[in-house]
Amino acid sequence: MTENVDFSNFSLLDLFSMEVKTQVALMNDYLLALEKKPQPTEELAALMRSAHSIKGAARIVQVNPVVNLAHALEDYFTGIKAGKISINPGGIDVCLQTLDLFLVIADACVGNPDTPISAAIEDQSRSLTTQITQLLNPEVNQSHTTIVSAVLEERTTNPQPPVKPEPPTEALPVATPTTVAAVHPSPEETATNQHHLMRVGKDVLHQLMALAGESLVESKRLESITDSFVQLKMAQIELSGLLEKLEGRLKPQHLDRAIDNLVTQARQQASECQRLLSDRQNQLELFYQHSAHFAHRLYQQVVTTQMCPFEEKGQRLPRIVRDLARQLKKKVNLQIIGKSTLVDRDILEHLETPLVHILRNALDHGIESPQERLAVGKPETGLISIEVYHRAGKLFITVSDDGRGIEPEFLRQEIVKKKLTNWEMVAQLSEAELMEFLFLPGFTTAEVVTEFSGRGVGLDIVYSTVREFGGTLRAVSHPGQGMTFHLQLPLTLSVIRTLLVEIAGEPYAFSLTRIEQVVMLSKSDIQVSENQPFFLLENQPVRLVLAHQVLELATPTVQKDIIKVVVISDRLNHYGLVVDRFLGERSLVIRPLDPRLGKIPNISAAAILDDGSPVLIFDVEDLLISTAKVFSSGQISQVHHSAQPAVNKISQRVLVVDDSLTVREMERKLLENHGYQVEVAVNGMDAWNMIRSGNYQLVVTDIDMPRMNGFELTREIKTDQQLKHIPVIIVSYKDRQEDRLQGLQAGADYYLTKSSFHDDTLLEAVIDLIGEV
Repeated sequence: MTENVDFSNFSLLDLFSMEVKTQVALMNDYLLALEKKPQPTEELAALMRSAHSIKGAARIVQVNPVVNLAHALEDYFTGIKAGKISINPGGIDVCLQTLDLFLVIADACVGNPDTPISAAIEDQSRSLTTQITQLLNPEVNQSHTTIVSAVLEERTTNPQPPVKPEPPTEALPVATPTTVAAVHPSPEETATNQHHLMRVGKDVLHQLMALAGESLVESKRLESITDSFVQLKMAQIELSGLLEKLEGRLKPQHLDRAIDNLVTQARQQASECQRLLSDRQNQLELFYQHSAHFAHRLYQQVVTTQMCPFEEKGQRLPRIVRDLARQLKKKVNLQIIGKSTLVDRDILEHLETPLVHILRNALDHGIESPQERLAVGKPETGLISIEVYHRAGKLFITVSDDGRGIEPEFLRQEIVKKKLTNWEMVAQLSEAELMEFLFLPGFTTAEVVTEFSGRGVGLDIVYSTVREFGGTLRAVSHPGQGMTFHLQLPLTLSVIRTLLVEIAGEPYAFSLTRIEQVVMLSKSDIQVSENQPFFLLENQPVRLVLAHQVLELATPTVQKDIIKVVVISDRLNHYGLVVDRFLGERSLVIRPLDPRLGKIPNISAAAILDDGSPVLIFDVEDLLISTAKVFSSGQISQVHHSAQPAVNKISQRVLVVDDSLTVREMERKLLENHGYQVEVAVNGMDAWNMIRSGNYQLVVTDIDMPRMNGFELTREIKTDQQLKHIPVIIVSYKDRQEDRLQGLQAGADYYLTKSSFHDDTLLEAVIDLIGEV
């Protein structure tokens, strides 16, 4: 397995860090296998190769502590292979601690011009080297015990001024990129992994995903064109029928020969057009089918590049389980089913911590001690199983153990003891409802707080992470037999299933996984308490608020008898957002917002609809916070009252010029939400043509655009006798003084940066120049 990577910009220490991390990942797996296999010949050979590779790389960059440790490891593995010493858990502990130190040193090397070896690292290295040397003596090895490292999740160091080691005493080979790429897979890996890997940046993947999504949109546009061809064909058939009727009505004996010839020619021409139209329609339909199929294949392939096997990020889990079980003096095997199941990289990066919390709970609370297990007829070694699989377009991860589980009655007592509800209510709860309390912040069933669990934060973190990705979490207990956690997540974050709604004439999208319910109410369903409107949903009050008010948009002037509501929840509160219309469900390809725009309130991303128009996707967590602020202010619009008729206002036409779709739409919506009539242009030349043929009161333009930039456009406007009265606002990412001066010298009335989207600066500038609407 190789990586086609350009190493020309990497320093030797960067290359060394990559080499160490690659080899340590392999050695971790092989070390864990040593304890379980009676004759681990292949594993020992691989461990010796990896230790030798690390030693050679460390010599090149003069990291002597790693040279010494790797050499000691190599001797240790050689001794085991030769039968001079035996494998025992204490020896494996020392080896794993050594690998942890390798990773600490590797992390410290990244971006460092000098070898970053602190005094603390030197001391720890010498201690571990001594311990490994002692392991080589069978007599010492039998009595030797080691302390398992308590650091299971994060490896941190106390930064010290680097101490440069002594130079090597022997001739060294020159490091090459292929040294870093060298990997020694097992025979099984060699048989199954014959493909090459290429490292691609996340930004590039997101761009590819956006382009693939656009290709899907473009292919769907052909469908409307083919439909129009069908309508044209029907019209052509009707025309041919009319010509035939006309020819039948006209008596040949009363016709002039010239007219007769014209009618005949018209009928023949109509027939030829009909034949040609049918032929082109068939070709277009065939092209549309091929284009749609190709676009779909392209999109699926790009989605695949965003995925990686679960084992790529789950390789630390066996080590964590092994170390924690040793500390708790329990015997546990971890079984991972579906290691090769593909998972979205962004999801997988955030799943490790939640999975570690579930494993900690299973080990500390679920799995019994060997004595307890034998007493109840269970094998002394417990089993924790992680299963990863796809089903119905979703990712499922199931984590189960064969421990003690949780008794429902015990859980009821804990719920009442913590005063979360009363006995009357808790007695009516089903087991599934009882399990939901496990995910509340601060809730725990542990009697004693330990360093591993008992603080009530682990499962809350799991729940929050799963919800953040639009997934669901469910716990099932089998008292005396074990516990199971079911995580359901989207297969990819690149595409989401959404509900489209219309608010103030614009489409917005809710992720379906974040919607509790969609309801349609009559005005009689709405009640008011303390001047706050609400309705009852399954006997629970849901407070109502206009989505316009939360988003600070113009309040609708006409309200219909049927009110459309989207219910969202943060587990503690339920809110009903009143929208103008439901536009149906749609799968959307997510397009991240330009990071230079910063965080847009209540918005997480954007997408393109089938017709090419943009739509903003709600950030429901942000939306919940904004909704809570509206209610806390006490200024709630009464959704059941008719709004006052709108006052006629003077229309002000504004031209927004920007080659970025996202920026264009953000500026357009900002101004339209405050009553301005806005048109857009994609570059300076298009804008110049529109200005000369239109009647605009204001131009808002970017600088860097094709065909004509913002400075040139401003100069054209300000030097034209008919147009120079039109004020111009330049909005640019550039915040340098020379750019500001150049913009003002060109004649711009305002020069603003695009951070103005997050305050009222842009709007205040518009009002200052052309007034409010």
